[in-house]
Amino acid sequence: MLFLSNKAVFKPPKAIRGGIPICFPQFGGFGPLSQHGFCRNSDFELVDGGSTSVTLSMRTTEEQLKLFPHRFELRVTISIGDEELEQTLEARNSGDEPFELTAALHTYIAVSSIEKAHVVGLKGVEYMDSLQDKKRLTEQGDSITFSEELDRIYLSTPDTLEVVDEGKKRAIQIEKEGFPDAVVWNPWIKKAAGMADFGDDEYKEMVCLEPAVAGSGPVALQPGKTWRAKQTLSVRQF
Repeated sequence: MLFLSNKAVFKPPKAIRGGIPICFPQFGGFGPLSQHGFCRNSDFELVDGGSTSVTLSMRTTEEQLKLFPHRFELRVTISIGDEELEQTLEARNSGDEPFELTAALHTYIAVSSIEKAHVVGLKGVEYMDSLQDKKRLTEQGDSITFSEELDRIYLSTPDTLEVVDEGKKRAIQIEKEGFPDAVVWNPWIKKAAGMADFGDDEYKEMVCLEPAVAGSGPVALQPGKTWRAKQTLSVRQF
């Protein structure tokens, strides 16, 4: 159900091109850090695990504190069922000062063909167009289809969204909690050709639909407090 590029690089500090990279403590350029923060290419340690679930943890290192001077622990719990995947983020401010965060679960959905895929659930929602310097527009269509590069941050979105794949006669549904926004992305031809870790034609095989804290504003996390958010992916056949 998830896309992984055939050219993905499994070597730190490169982020993996596919799956569900974790954008934290910053999404995109919403802050002083480099694109999407540093958690997606940081080491996590195993905290707990079983036959269908795993919990991983990372704590800020001294090197990371030079970039982002706030201590935190980020825990990720993933549970897998027959037809669903649940992913929970828990970020605890372990420092003495409050800090602001943005975040996303950069979910790469595999599709049969980009021409047969569309995203539903966002009609009438305001969005920031990242290809037009974050110009604010309103989604007019019943569904979002793809015929060129698309990179949008939808604001204050419904908590249930779908990538519908007519080719495979299925929809991947995302139910989200704690993420007000959603990002829709496909790099299309030119950008795909410019990425060394992405096949030239692989844009035809994926859609990113990402629950996020982004354009609606950051979360302020007080010392000792924990921010929690999650997504549940499930499959609907039709």
